[in-house]
Amino acid sequence: MMARANRIAPTGERFATPERGLLMGNRGCLVDAAGAFTRRRWTTRAWICCRLDWKGRQLPVAPPGRWTALFFLDEATALAAGHRPCGFCRHAALVAFKAALGEGATPIATVDAALHAARLVRPYPRRALGALPEGAMLRRDGDPSAWLLWRGALRRWTPGGYRHADAPQPDPDAVVDVLTPAPMLAALAGGYRPIVHPSALPESPGDVSGA
Repeated sequence: MMARANRIAPTGERFATPERGLLMGNRGCLVDAAGAFTRRRWTTRAWICCRLDWKGRQLPVAPPGRWTALFFLDEATALAAGHRPCGFCRHAALVAFKAALGEGATPIATVDAALHAARLVRPYPRRALGALPEGAMLRRDGDPSAWLLWRGALRRWTPGGYRHADAPQPDPDAVVDVLTPAPMLAALAGGYRPIVHPSALPESPGDVSGA
């Protein structure tokens, strides 16, 4: 069976891969009555990032007219794509996210409106690498790959995990394209710690499948 194009890259685009991710989410219904993907990128401003399992619930991945499941390598990827923690299956994470953002008492609809505006900004903002918080995703000049800044190192993103072997030494003065939207950067800078794939850890060999 061919994989559905329901995996999300750090840029927010959908693609197909047999690799499995750590989290899922949605941004509304993206399929037609037959369950095939349409050209719609979203149908709601509430782009969320969810657990793969919650209270034993079994749900269809693409019920027409309701919602469409999307999958992420990890939460750093989801944040870069513009998805915030779900308020149901990840309530504590959402509370921590809003607190780190400095919007603890702000209605979630207001937060979602700000997130939606930020994730549509193109071209990507450019900032010095040294000004970015851990968990940010970026692109280096002349390199189409997405890179994660984590534990003081750069890790190249792939659908199956992060690669170490070809990682450059971080240059804090280097100016990069920032994939992670500004509010997500603010939450990361404010102390929010996302779920990150184990392959990003310094002790990981970085030889991931799908690379």
